Amino acid sequence: MADDSVAFSEFRKKIKELSAYRGRGTELISVYITPNYPLSDIMGKLREEFGQAANIKSKSTQKNVQAALEKIMAYLRGYQKPLENGIAVFAGNVSQKEGKVDVQLFSVSPPMPLGVQFYRCESQFVLEPFLDILENTDSYGLVVMDGKEATVALLKGTKLKVIKQIHSTAHSKTHKGGQSSQRYQRLREEGIEFFYKRIGEAMSSFVGEKNFKGIIIGGPGPAKEDFAKDPSWYHHQLKVLGIVDTGYTDEFGLREVIEKSKDLIATQEAVMEKQFLDDFMKKVVTDGLVTYGYKQVYASVESGQAEKILVSEGLQLFELTAECTKCGKTKTLLLPHVEHQEPCECGGLYKTVSDRDLVNEIIGLAEDKKIKVQIVSRDTAEGSQFYATFGGLGAYLRYR
Repeated sequence: MADDSVAFSEFRKKIKELSAYRGRGTELISVYITPNYPLSDIMGKLREEFGQAANIKSKSTQKNVQAALEKIMAYLRGYQKPLENGIAVFAGNVSQKEGKVDVQLFSVSPPMPLGVQFYRCESQFVLEPFLDILENTDSYGLVVMDGKEATVALLKGTKLKVIKQIHSTAHSKTHKGGQSSQRYQRLREEGIEFFYKRIGEAMSSFVGEKNFKGIIIGGPGPAKEDFAKDPSWYHHQLKVLGIVDTGYTDEFGLREVIEKSKDLIATQEAVMEKQFLDDFMKKVVTDGLVTYGYKQVYASVESGQAEKILVSEGLQLFELTAECTKCGKTKTLLLPHVEHQEPCECGGLYKTVSDRDLVNEIIGLAEDKKIKVQIVSRDTAEGSQFYATFGGLGAYLRYR
C-alpha cells in the first residue's frame, strides 16, 4: 500500500495548480462536501444557484457561471454515495484570453476528512480549507544559544524556518576601561537581561501556531539552562520540552538539536526522514539492500524485489519520443521536462511527439504491487542530498 506521503504530495500539487487560476470575474465556483452528506441535498442547492445565476447582470459571467454549475452537477451525478473523506469540486472559465471561454472542472478528494461544507463563487478558487489540512502537522520551537548569540526557529513537518538570529550586546566577563567592578557587572547583567528578553520576544511568534507541541533549547555552555529555568523571559503559554547540548548556535546548531531530540520528537517528519535517509545512504556505502536510479528502481518494483521506494517530492522524469521534422528520424530521451527541441544531423529539428510520465508510472506500479512509497522532502539537508546524489529515486530491497 502506498504511504500517506504520496497522497499528501499529490494533494499539495493539486492545490498549487488550482491556486494559479484566476477568473475574469466572480465566475470560479468552489463546492466543498463533507463526508457522508446526502448528495441529493447538494444537487438541490446547485440547481437553486443555477436559477439565481440568471440575475447576474453581465451576460458573459452569467453564461460562464451556469456552464460551470452544469459541469459540477453532471459530475456529481456519477457518484452513488459520498466519498469517505468528502470531496471538493471546482469549476469555471479559466481562460486568460479575452473573448475565449474554457470552462474546466477539477475535483479533489482530500487525504483527511473535510470539516467544512459550502458553495462559493469568486474570482479565484477557495482553497483555505485545504491549506488548513496541509498545516495539520505537529510543530516545535527550536532555540540554540550561548551567552553571545542565539537562533530561534520553527520546525514544522520537514520544514525548518529560521525566525530570528540575535546577537548579545552584553559585556564579556573581563574587566575593562577603568570602570568600577560593580558598575561593570551591573552593565553586563543588564546586557544579558536585554539579550534574553529579545530571545523571548522572538519566541512569541510560536504562540498561536497550530499543533504546537513545545520548545527545545540547545547550545554550548550554561546560558541555555539559565534562560530555560526562568519562564519570565518567554510567553507563559510556551512549554520547554527539553534542553540539549550542541556545539553551534546557528543553523548547524538547529540540526544538532533535531538530531539529539529524537526521543522528544520521534514522530516528527523531519526526524523520521533523517533517520531513514541516513540509513539508506549508509546501506549504499556498505553495498546493503538498497538501489537507486530510475532503471534500477523500476526493475526492483516490477520484479517485486523492492520493499519500499523513496521518491523526491516534486520529482519529474519523462521518457520522450522526439521526431525530426525533416527526415523523420526518432530518438528516445529521459528528461525532467516534456517540451524538447534539438537539431538533427540532416538540418531539421527534433521535436517531442509523445511522452510518458515515469515517476507517476513507477508510483502506480508500486501501488499495484502493494509496495510502500515514501515521498522525500527536498527541504532538509538529507532530502536535498538524496535528490542531488541519487536522482530522487531509491528503493529498499527484500533480497539481492
